Amino acid sequence: MEALFWWVRHVVFTLAGVFFLAFGIQVLVAAYRLREPFLFLMTFFASNLMILISAALLVVFLTRMIRKYLDIKKQQNKDVRLN
Repeated sequence: MEALFWWVRHVVFTLAGVFFLAFGIQVLVAAYRLREPFLFLMTFFASNLMILISAALLVVFLTRMIRKYLDIKKQQNKDVRLN
């Protein structure tokens, strides 16, 4: 049950990261439509921060899930060889 909760939690966090990455890209595109320079700068840097944090979290969560999956496969192969 704990393993299932781990997978669900990481999938939810990954989906949240994808959502905020897409939202950051939309905000970046919207920043280029602004006419006032100060608002452009604030929106531009805010969107880049959202994109940076979301991408970094996506890399972390995807790396953890891939590593866990490979460990499970490795353990299954080890168990098959023992039998």
